[in-house]
Amino acid sequence: MSRELRASGYVALTVQMIWGLVQVFLISPMGSGLPPASVGAHTHFGVLSILAVVTGFAIERTALTGTLRSVAVWGFIAGQWLLPATILMEMVAPPLLITAYLWGLLLTISMALVAWGTITAGGRGQGSTRTTPAD
Repeated sequence: MSRELRASGYVALTVQMIWGLVQVFLISPMGSGLPPASVGAHTHFGVLSILAVVTGFAIERTALTGTLRSVAVWGFIAGQWLLPATILMEMVAPPLLITAYLWGLLLTISMALVAWGTITAGGRGQGSTRTTPAD
């Protein structure tokens, strides 16, 4: 499941970079003419994508298994994509912005589960803590 989280992060980063290039193209000839929601959604998308990649690597070192791990991974993936989409939807359907609370809650639950899994993991998977001259 961590592979899915990392893949989601990398795909989202690719989309975010293309989105950024399009925004630069649109800004260049006409100045600052982009709606603020587009810029804000782009930023949220980038930060959440980087966090998805990092969390995808980190979740393997937690004590999360089964349902808790599934909720942490898939909740984060859903929030990662739907929160920025909701910010964009504000431009065409403002009442849908209320769903940002739902996606934010999913992200918060995911991060809380990863934090709990990290706290309860103990020394599992950390390897040797001795230092050698080559370190």
